[in-house]
Amino acid sequence: MKILIADDDPQILRALKVTLGARGYDVVTAGDGREALDLAASEHPDLVMLDLGMPHLDGVEVIAGLRGWSTVPILVVSGRTDAADKVEALDAGADDYVTKPFSMDELLARIRAQTRRLPSGTDDEQPVVAFGDVQVDLAAKTVVRRTGAGGVPGAGGVPGAGGAAGAAGSGGAGGESVRLTPTEWKILELLLHSPDKLITRETILTEVWGPFHAKDTGYLRLYFAQLRKKLEPVPASPRHLVTVLGMGYRFVPDADGQTDQGT
Repeated sequence: MKILIADDDPQILRALKVTLGARGYDVVTAGDGREALDLAASEHPDLVMLDLGMPHLDGVEVIAGLRGWSTVPILVVSGRTDAADKVEALDAGADDYVTKPFSMDELLARIRAQTRRLPSGTDDEQPVVAFGDVQVDLAAKTVVRRTGAGGVPGAGGVPGAGGAAGAAGSGGAGGESVRLTPTEWKILELLLHSPDKLITRETILTEVWGPFHAKDTGYLRLYFAQLRKKLEPVPASPRHLVTVLGMGYRFVPDADGQTDQGT
């Protein structure tokens, strides 16, 4: 598996390249944001690890650039500890955030979590799921929001923006493709595979981010807010991606008249 590491500290680059290389990873390094984008386009890495404070283009700009065309998992490794920095990176499309200094065991676990694939099952278990004005093809990993008159999604909905699950722009006749980040897709896929069933917060956190994040419920609030903005007719009153107060979340295929029970 190929990992692109972008950091302006050559010592960190050397240490990570040696350590990860010894564990069988193919490592490519970049010393600034512009080089990181160039290498991502030419090397097609399976995972991108990057610092936020880099010359030419900072980490958030690199994340936004990648999310314009790539679904590659992005793991931020930064010395910035403020919640605002973490939120900005996650909002831009990052999938996880590790604070320096970090233990190598933790970093390796985060890498495994980001590259782990949810069970795909058989083709019969990967249907096209439709709810509200949204159509999700689990096999093709695409999301389309159906448009009405004038090309407006649903009854006044707004097409999603951000990372990428499906191409930008037209999703075919009467539809607009919705971009999801890889993490948003993993959460949505997990829910869609278990309609009308409670998925606990701990289960989602462990499946998507790994055991180190089993108590980080703030991640879920952020990502569910983003998913609802992209997929719900009225994000403030979700009908399909529903919170079960104090416990977790569930996907409701037909939730007419139901609203969220908490945030």
